[in-house]
Amino acid sequence: MARTERRAALATLVSTEGTTPKKAGATMWVGEGGRILGSVTIGGCVDAQVIAASDGVLTSERPTLLSLTLADEEGWDLGLTCGGTLRVLVEPVHLDRATDPITAAYDAVRRAVTAGRRVVAVAQLPGTAARLVIAEDGTVTGTLGDAVLDAAARVEARSVFAQGTSATTRLTASGTSAELFFELYAPPPRLLVFGATHVAMPLVAYATVLGWRATVIDARERFATRERFPDADEILVGNMGALAESQRYDASTYVVIVTHDYKFELPILRTVLSREPAYIGLLAGRKRARALREFVAADGIDSGAFDRIHVPIGLDIGAQTAAEIALGILAQIVAVRTGRG
Repeated sequence: MARTERRAALATLVSTEGTTPKKAGATMWVGEGGRILGSVTIGGCVDAQVIAASDGVLTSERPTLLSLTLADEEGWDLGLTCGGTLRVLVEPVHLDRATDPITAAYDAVRRAVTAGRRVVAVAQLPGTAARLVIAEDGTVTGTLGDAVLDAAARVEARSVFAQGTSATTRLTASGTSAELFFELYAPPPRLLVFGATHVAMPLVAYATVLGWRATVIDARERFATRERFPDADEILVGNMGALAESQRYDASTYVVIVTHDYKFELPILRTVLSREPAYIGLLAGRKRARALREFVAADGIDSGAFDRIHVPIGLDIGAQTAAEIALGILAQIVAVRTGRG
């Protein structure tokens, strides 16, 4: 949008009640030239109302907080069983000005996410154009225009990081009361696939469609090729134990091991089980899983650590083909990521 528009209205879904198709944090940009990027629902009359309001915001240069209702009729059209209400903050943004507080804030967000760090962008409702960006390590960029409010927001941001979701809350500090929207940004999920196998190929393709970053790791050059994995962000070939050691493992890292070979699996597990990825899945039958548990214990690793591994891997969807197995694996990862059983 910044490449084609000097100004744009930023519409942010800040709160919802009832059933709505998107969660707080969904955004839509409406450029002064008419371009639209993103949506706060999934189309329909609500987005149309937001677009109309955006034109007014760009004309007046004043932010506005919309309260909208997704009617029951539209809910049915969108595949929902009932409607809901939502609030959308619409703000004017000068994309061509580095001094614009919103532009500066999202530049800081982009730098942090690119570096693999989580941040929260804080906005005051009903909208003042000010932004405070709080990194997970406590460092800040920008301000809400009030030092007391900035300090209270830094404290509240800890809860947002812990819960892992954007949220709107009212804070009271030193007699000042304000409603703030905490917008959480995190690096895209990272899928580490050990084993450039037939299952890995559709798995990487599916993950890419979801917007995840996928890395394929194997010791065999003939398998780990760009022809087999055109969608992979990174393909690494070499000693799999050493390559496993070189990776970053955090709450946005999901590990899938489909090498199906003890000599590869054990050094990988030695590293992965000593770190804290969000998910570890291993392609193995129950008999091989028992053997691997014994090997891991013999290697000096607490056998209880093996319980962190999803094995057999994937949801039981009756998969037969490599593509179906990959679908079951990714479905299980999504379920783990969203806290489902």
